[in-house]
Amino acid sequence: MRYYSLLPFSAIIAFSLLTLLVSIGWIPPGEAMLEQLKSNLGDSQSWLLLLIILAESIIYLGFYFPGQFFAVVIVVLSEPDFSDMLWLTLMMVAAATLGSCVNYGLGRIWGDPARSGHQDYTLRNLLLAMLHTNALAFYMFAQGANRHPFKVVLLSGLINLPYYLLLIAGTALLSDEVMYVAETPEVLAFFLTVWFLVALWMDIRKRAIPTTDI
Repeated sequence: MRYYSLLPFSAIIAFSLLTLLVSIGWIPPGEAMLEQLKSNLGDSQSWLLLLIILAESIIYLGFYFPGQFFAVVIVVLSEPDFSDMLWLTLMMVAAATLGSCVNYGLGRIWGDPARSGHQDYTLRNLLLAMLHTNALAFYMFAQGANRHPFKVVLLSGLINLPYYLLLIAGTALLSDEVMYVAETPEVLAFFLTVWFLVALWMDIRKRAIPTTDI
């Protein structure tokens, strides 16, 4: 993309707008929507988890739904055995991978068609993006916009297998409050601000020392 700071700036705008609309009561909180979805689906736990993770994994939409926290709490409260945890992990990974496909496709639609597509991703950046679902969503959008190979989407799905399994097991052993902290607006606002400042510094450096896009 032409400016590194454009994507985090748009994320801050979307996050701020959603937070404002929820605070003034124009739209219901994402948690309320998920609770309603849970009551409508009843015992269809697998499909519920798929829809929740899919909603959070799509770019911008993920700011509204604390899906990862909500999904883990549902799993923990159901007291699954190991085989259940494996099955639910597969469902969550499938949803996250589907969301990555959507984000990658949106990036290709809105990106520059002149991008050659020969550039590749780095495993380090992918792992950093996978620290949070929203970060991964924007990372996949950027991959599509820059015409990077689609295999990065498949690789993220493979890495998500042990990640979600450990997430479920860790939350069951510790507390669901650990996941809740990572989903609070204050934490998301902090990381978005840091991302924007780093990207802005990269734009300033790029203008001072012209280089090819990475």
